[in-house]
Amino acid sequence: MTRDMNAPWLVGGDFNVIWDEEEKFGGLPVSLNEIDDFRHCVNTCNLFDLGFKGSIFTWWNGRAEEDCIFKRLDRCLANSQFQQIFPGIEVQHLAKTGSDHSPMYLKCDTETPPIKKPFKFLNFWVEHETFKDVVRENWTADFSTNPFTIHNHKLKQLKKALSLWSKATFGNIFQKIASMEEVVMVHEAEFEANPTGMNRERLQKVKAELINCLALEEKIWQQKAGMTWFKEGDRNTNLFHAQVRGRRKRLQLNRIQDSGGTWIEEEKEIAEEAIRFYEEQFTEIASPSLFEIVEHVPNMMNNE
Repeated sequence: MTRDMNAPWLVGGDFNVIWDEEEKFGGLPVSLNEIDDFRHCVNTCNLFDLGFKGSIFTWWNGRAEEDCIFKRLDRCLANSQFQQIFPGIEVQHLAKTGSDHSPMYLKCDTETPPIKKPFKFLNFWVEHETFKDVVRENWTADFSTNPFTIHNHKLKQLKKALSLWSKATFGNIFQKIASMEEVVMVHEAEFEANPTGMNRERLQKVKAELINCLALEEKIWQQKAGMTWFKEGDRNTNLFHAQVRGRRKRLQLNRIQDSGGTWIEEEKEIAEEAIRFYEEQFTEIASPSLFEIVEHVPNMMNNE
């Protein structure tokens, strides 16, 4: 395993080790030495984690109560050469059926590159106690120039800082929900089988964490759907999804009319016509018009 691997390389399976503390629920504290060894091995091989959809946990020890442990032991890694061949590669963690591990479904797409999502300000950020500190610390500029350039620099700097802060503070809400639903399901089954006070306390604790994640998910979808009138607490993601699909449908451009009145429906022709239209808008063909009419506009200020 060396850095000079030039061939496309995919490594996947049960590595029996996690990458960081977030990939474990329950049990003893994480051994940093074990994590460092694994990270060093992956980095030495020039491999990259391909990410995933679904619950973050791919393994459960089959126990409950204080012995309940969830981990992400399974993953898919690939070098840059492999990712160039399959730019749209996608990994999904399937449900654990007949095993203590989750099967990994690997989808390789050679045509669709991954979509780079634009920066999106989430309204619930302002409710967090450290939000203003992040803004205050990053709304700075170490140079002097015109106010517009400084303001633009500050916005870019703050956007990057907020993205990193949001990932560290909230993580991937949708993955957290899938993970906590799995944990709650185990604790619910244990409480039904053995309804002790301690089991009820554990169940309430994981349910509270799940409820917090669901509340953030509701706010994300509410903002995405533009439904400011929607009452908080009435969680209905199906309604949110329908609203977002409707908005996207209305924003779709299926055909346009060119300057000659002909309707164009092909995507390539629409793009070419759009470029042609704006090129003509910003290109001066005729001589400038005379502006004698300006002479009839009264002058409201003197030279002084």
